[in-house]
Amino acid sequence: MEWISGVAGGLVLALVLASVLRTLVVPRGMYSVLVYRLWWGLRRLLRLTAFRGGYEAVDRSQTWLAPLMLIGVLVTWLGGALLAFGLLLYGLSPLSWAASFREAGSSLFTLGYASGARLKLSVVDFIAAATGPIIITLQIAYLPTLYAAYNRRELEVTLLQSRAGEPAWGPELLARQWLVDTEVALPELYRSWERLAADMGESHSTYPVLLTFRSPRPHLSWLVGLVAVMDAAALHLALAPRSAPAEARLVLRAGFTAMRDIARVLHIPFDVDPAPDAPIQLTFAEFDEAVSMMAAAGFRAERSNEGAWPHFLGWRVNYEALAYDLCRRCDAVPALWTGPRDFAAAPIPPARPVDRRPDRSQPERPPTQG
Repeated sequence: MEWISGVAGGLVLALVLASVLRTLVVPRGMYSVLVYRLWWGLRRLLRLTAFRGGYEAVDRSQTWLAPLMLIGVLVTWLGGALLAFGLLLYGLSPLSWAASFREAGSSLFTLGYASGARLKLSVVDFIAAATGPIIITLQIAYLPTLYAAYNRRELEVTLLQSRAGEPAWGPELLARQWLVDTEVALPELYRSWERLAADMGESHSTYPVLLTFRSPRPHLSWLVGLVAVMDAAALHLALAPRSAPAEARLVLRAGFTAMRDIARVLHIPFDVDPAPDAPIQLTFAEFDEAVSMMAAAGFRAERSNEGAWPHFLGWRVNYEALAYDLCRRCDAVPALWTGPRDFAAAPIPPARPVDRRPDRSQPERPPTQG
């Protein structure tokens, strides 16, 4: 029985250290069973508290997912280490189960009150005493990296709000630029989101817990914002290919590359080379209605809606399925053109801005003299 306990303790310790290294140390996206099982369980547990409240209740409950994930991972690692060293001490000494786990806890948390005077166990005690502080220190050092990536992400998401609505929507982004004559700013917007997409592809695949961090406002979402910018770029290229900036192509490629990087870490299957005419869930009727709204705002198309549709489909087929799956898994705000959710909620359209530009057909009135 003692040797079985020692082998089991060694295996548990190896699993715990492997999970710590995968999550906190190795600088690339690696699958960690612990992180994803914890995400799966906590997400569903929190959903029970918002069973009938609609999206607002879901958003309030899922706000707690990120902090619970961080605490849960740390507690699981420390609990696994305690179990591992308890089994090792029982297998290497005549101590009882209770005494073994008492000494393991004393060494792991560097309390030292239950350590024995047996020389042959000093190595195990010292390893246990080093393991606890190392895990806690790595977790503490992990937090600034997470929040730095979160702040970079949310800055661009907040800046997008006035351009693409709340929640963001690709056609709304283009319509607003032509409505207020700021379409010349689109290349810079595409460049900013190209860099952000590359940043998120690296950070969110390396530290998947970032996927659970929600925006400060319930109708804002990094994922919905990325889909909106990509849809805007695809619409721009499909409807006005001669005037569309080159940055539109770049942000599309950066966007679906980032989604694929995240999908690989989450083990989400996807087609790496979809056919340009493969079917998508978005319908031509939805596309036609959105383009009509853009035309009413002043967008000047170079192709008809029927002629632009195959080109738009050829772009969107690269990212629609992944975008819908990620939005569903992250319980993102149910914006237009972002697919269904696991909870009952109708798509939320962005609030339409009022055009307050002055009427240039009327002569300007001179200022009133005081």
